[in-house]
Amino acid sequence: MIKYGNIFIKNIYYMLAYAFTNLKFDEMKNFSAEEFENIHNLFAAILSKGIGRQLKRGLYREYINCSENLSTLRGKIEMNGTIKNLTSGQRKIFCSYDELSENNLLNQILKTTAIFLLRHKDVDEKYKVALKKEILFFSGIEKISPTSIDWNKIHFSKNNQSYRILINVCRLILNGMIFSTDAGEYKLKSFLDEKELSWLYEKFLLAYYQKHFPQIKTSTTRISWALDDDFKNLLPTMQTDVTLSQGEKILIIDAKFYSRTTQKKFNSQKIHSGNLYQIFTYVKNLAHNSDKKISGMLLYARTDEKIQPDCVYQMSGNKISVKTLDLNKNFSEIAAQLNLIADEHF
Repeated sequence: MIKYGNIFIKNIYYMLAYAFTNLKFDEMKNFSAEEFENIHNLFAAILSKGIGRQLKRGLYREYINCSENLSTLRGKIEMNGTIKNLTSGQRKIFCSYDELSENNLLNQILKTTAIFLLRHKDVDEKYKVALKKEILFFSGIEKISPTSIDWNKIHFSKNNQSYRILINVCRLILNGMIFSTDAGEYKLKSFLDEKELSWLYEKFLLAYYQKHFPQIKTSTTRISWALDDDFKNLLPTMQTDVTLSQGEKILIIDAKFYSRTTQKKFNSQKIHSGNLYQIFTYVKNLAHNSDKKISGMLLYARTDEKIQPDCVYQMSGNKISVKTLDLNKNFSEIAAQLNLIADEHF
């Protein structure tokens, strides 16, 4: 099985499937029969199949505001523009109106991402052929600058839920594989950005436990600072990646996806101090106002380093673990690792 860094390429698909549940699990059978040479082919295949399904349903349309000079009234007359037309000798009225259009942000993102993949040298021709055929249906849709997209402001409704996985795949591609040059042009990087894989890793862990351990409450949790007074100006927000809770036990998991799981200090390998301080802070602040048994875990994606953390510490009455999850395994083995964490703590 071909790898991308320290992850089997197909496992990235599994992570996507968990993280964004409308990528159906029965579709994994189709992908499992195909060997992807690289991650670009995987993304091209997902995007092509997803766009193909969406075209059968029909592209999402939404009302957008249009303004133009017209010979007949449509929508609302804009007086300033109309007066300007009359004074310049144009016998037209300036109107603004709402029009149901496919030229909206979601479709613009799909078209832009497909074009970038079509230009990438590592995408095989068979995937490019499929994307080219589908892009023909986007002729009336504009491209968009990747840097102008505010991903956090994109919201999905019952009318566009089918776009969720596609847009998130586009986010990984556009944020993780594209950089701008000094001339303002865009080029493709060879590898995904570590930040974007980290984002996917966090979402995957959360979704995995939500799906397979319904008896355990799984969420992200905002933790309040244990203050002696109400003064909290400038204090950072404490937001967990994954919080597992059942009965009197709570486990906070902080997901870490780095190229190196340890740091070198005075010729010896140590756990990243900032990571350890962070999980310790989360645990102690949550424990301050709770009578439950609070534990914490740093869960690193395993790397090729010789030393891999596998430690359990007892710190001021709380258990803090540092573990690694080996994504360079068949998915059944990854699932077994995650299951073991839940079984050991609950």
